[in-house]
Order: sequence, then C-alpha cells, then structure tokens
Amino acid sequence: MNSLPPQYSLQQKTFLVLLTMVTIGFGWILLPYFGAVFWGVVLAILFNSLYNRLLRATKGKPTVAALLTLLTIVVIVILPVSLIGASLVQQAVGVYDMVASGHMDFGLYFRQILGALPQWVVNLLDRFDLTSLAALQQKMSAMASQASQVAARQAINIGRNTMNFLVGLTIMLYLLFFLLRDGQMLSARIKNAVPLSRRYKTRLFNNFTTVIRATVKGNVLVAIAQGALGGLAFWFLGVQAPLLWAVVMAFLSLLPAVGAALVWAPVAIYFLVTGSTWQGIALILWGTLVIGLVDNFLRPVLVGKDTKLPDYMVLLSTIGGMALFGLNGFVIGPVIAALFVASWDLFVSAEEFHPD
Repeated sequence: MNSLPPQYSLQQKTFLVLLTMVTIGFGWILLPYFGAVFWGVVLAILFNSLYNRLLRATKGKPTVAALLTLLTIVVIVILPVSLIGASLVQQAVGVYDMVASGHMDFGLYFRQILGALPQWVVNLLDRFDLTSLAALQQKMSAMASQASQVAARQAINIGRNTMNFLVGLTIMLYLLFFLLRDGQMLSARIKNAVPLSRRYKTRLFNNFTTVIRATVKGNVLVAIAQGALGGLAFWFLGVQAPLLWAVVMAFLSLLPAVGAALVWAPVAIYFLVTGSTWQGIALILWGTLVIGLVDNFLRPVLVGKDTKLPDYMVLLSTIGGMALFGLNGFVIGPVIAALFVASWDLFVSAEEFHPD
C-alpha cells in the first residue's frame, strides 16, 4: 500500500515563506533598473553564439571571450543607437522650436486640407456634428501641436536625464559581461531550482530563448528596414525632420499589420489634398509596395516561423505587452504568449494530468 506524500513541516513552510519574501524583496530592489537588467539578459541570449565562437577562438578563455563579445556589442549596437538618439534629440528640438515660433503652423496645414475637401464630405461632417469646421480645425490643430510638443519634450528629457541613462547603461554592460561569461552555469542553476520534470523544463526554457531571439532579431530588423525606407522617402519628398519621422515609423512598426502606415499614410493624404499629387501617389506606392511588403514578408519569416505563433497572436501579444511594459513589451508580450501556448500543449499531452 502506497503511503501518502508527507506534508510540509512547519520548518519547511517557514522557509518557503522566507524564500518567497526575499525573492520579492530582491525583485523590488532591481525594479528601478528593470530595463537595464532585462536588456542585459536579452543581449546575452542574442550574442551567446558569438561568445561561444570567441570562446573556441581564444582556446577556452571565458573572460577574454566575454570582453570581446561585449566590445562587439558596444560597437555594433550601443554606439549606433547612441548616435541616432543624439540626432533624434536634435531634430525633435528643432521641430519643437518651429512649432513654438509659428514657422510650423498646423492650423495652416489643416486649413489647406479642409479647403480641399469636396462638398459631400463637408456635408457629412455637418450631419455628424463635426462642424463648425473652424472648431474642428482648432481642436485638431491643438491636438497635433500638443502631440508634437510632447514628443519634443520627451526627447529633451532624454537629453537632460543623461546621468540616469549612463547609470542604466553601465549596469546593463556590467551585468552582460557576467551573463556571457557565467551564463551556462547560471542557466543550469535556474533549471535545477525550478520544481518541474526535465521534460517540462527543457521545453519551456527552449521556448523562452527561441522566442526572445526570434522576436528581437525579427522585430528589430523589420523596424530598422521600415524606418529607414520611410525616412528615405520623407527626405526625398522634402518632409521636415526625416530622421525624427523615421524613428517614429521604426517604433510604430513594432506593431504588426499597422505600424509605419500610421505616419506615412496621413502625409500622403496631405500631399494629395493640397495639390502635390505626384508626391502623394509616389508615397502611397512606396509605402504600400515597399514599406508594407517588408512587414508582410519579413515579419512572418523572422518572427512567426521561429516562435510558432499565428500572426494574430503575435499582434495581440505585442500590443498588449507594449501597453503594459512600454518598449520592453514588444519582447515580453510574445514571450509570455509563447510560454502560454507551450504550457498548455504540455498540459494537454501530459499523461499524469490525463490518466484515462
């Protein structure tokens, strides 16, 4: 006759409570620099293969391999992002100054658009109480101006908070070095600590690392491609601050299906209704046939194929993740979605949960 499993003793229960409390406390301590820790882990996963190649090239010297990998990350990731960020701040400040001085008049832009609308559109706006057109124009102009000023102020704040940025960057690079050098040992200890069978742990950990690699590499490559193509089009058509709009399009392209069109489509409509017909048509063709196809073809190949998630789940998890976690959410959201799918697949296929 099999005996029942022994209940936890008071000592064991007390230790589990203590373990939970100190874990929550440690997480609370790290919370102010969650972004630095998170991206340190992400970069360690992304560049682990490079570290392993350098480890073999240096004949098994982990410290040297980790330092060389860290130097590579600084050169190909940190420096380009910093240079683009500095240029972005400069252009955002320029846009803010033009709005404040009246050289960039959103009211004028909207008057031009409203003046070019056909009469049936004006009548439709009247029917839905969206007129007087003057009041609508004033509200939309104020919203656009306010949005531009908020974006510029955020860019200015990034420049003013340089110390916080440098502290976070230092923490990330410092942590990244140890994650590269000691990553396999730390991963093994975490796997051993998780109270699941080896089959479960292997499946879930593999899903975790695969989704992070696919999501970051895929989304970042798509964002860079769409932002660069959109910024190039804006520069060619003479749109002010093309780098600023390129970065905005790159950021929005993290959202599957919609993305960069939220920027280039209104600009194309503005060109059309204000008489710049060829510019509007050219931007629509470029946005649809070039920028749009980058998203339609690259994202499923780079993201959905490796994560084994359907497109709609990638979209919903990305939007939801970014709503909850900000920019970090474009990675966290799909990771949680992939673990959700993997966990339910394990549950459905596990005999211990379905003995019949």
